[in-house]
Amino acid sequence: MTDSKKKRMSMLDSLSAAGTPPAGSMMSSNRALRSARDAVDSHRVWDLDPAQIIDERPADRLDARDVQDLRLSIETNGQTVPILVRRDPLHPDRYRLVYGARRLEAIRGSDRLTTVRALIAALDDESAVRAQVLENTARRDLSFIERALFAMTLLDSEFGTQAQIAEVLNATRSAVSMAVSIARAIGPDLAAAIGPAHGVGRPRWEALSRAIAESGVPLAELRRVAHDARVAAQFAPEDSAPEDPSVAAFEAVADHLRLSALPAPRPPAPRAPATPDRRPAARALSVNGEKIGTLRRTDTGVRLDLTQADPGFADWFDTQAEPVLTELLERWKQRSGAETDPNRNNKEARQT
Repeated sequence: MTDSKKKRMSMLDSLSAAGTPPAGSMMSSNRALRSARDAVDSHRVWDLDPAQIIDERPADRLDARDVQDLRLSIETNGQTVPILVRRDPLHPDRYRLVYGARRLEAIRGSDRLTTVRALIAALDDESAVRAQVLENTARRDLSFIERALFAMTLLDSEFGTQAQIAEVLNATRSAVSMAVSIARAIGPDLAAAIGPAHGVGRPRWEALSRAIAESGVPLAELRRVAHDARVAAQFAPEDSAPEDPSVAAFEAVADHLRLSALPAPRPPAPRAPATPDRRPAARALSVNGEKIGTLRRTDTGVRLDLTQADPGFADWFDTQAEPVLTELLERWKQRSGAETDPNRNNKEARQT
């Protein structure tokens, strides 16, 4: 084996070591690495025109990280790690990217670099996706929602069943099923508005998906909340700016859902309109044109004030008031009974 081929094999082996899952992982990861390594063109590292390379892979990141620092590094030190491409089966002069998108983007944006160093592998579509999965999803800096969306994309693109995707992603089938369910509930648009939210794990994303379903808040409204939170975080003063704007966006959406779930405060009960006092004003009582007192309604009954000048009448009324009132009460009862029973008078007439 030539030194150049050994060097290229070492590059892929180093990549394998950097992205190797812990012990006990599925064997398919190692098979994918060996397949990609063995398929690499054995002659050389190629210098390709970036315009010849097409990137139509399933997206695996929500944030396209700034590549300015990487561009400056490559311009200063050169491209030390090649990207991996495969030949386009329909266009012999074009290549499809397997991995190395940031390096490719950095070189495309450079005024000083015109070619990108690449390893060329003979891979079919499935093998290429497996190689991308291994290189990208094994990184520790991929967040939960990015992995969940990637699993959903693979499932929707008919890459395989959930069991097959679980094998490729080095996960259990139930974990993939849960991740895909959360990704569908959140949706690609809202997830993109929030961002990767590194450090926010499955339990909190799962809680957010449940809150979305239970609240009925439109996703468009939540996207606006996430967008405003990220903009505010990015333009906040340096001493108060959050470390990760996407985490701030996640928290803003979660808070918005919590507030939406709180019962609306009850408006104060309307006050009943004040009942106008329909009591007549004090009424003078007169006999033969001579005022003998005043009669007025009160909150508790009727009040009679005898103001006749002769105090003897008041004394006499004091002794006669009870029998007089008793007679008036009986007369009132008789009248009330007659009003409620219209046949009462006829009954009494028949009895007599």
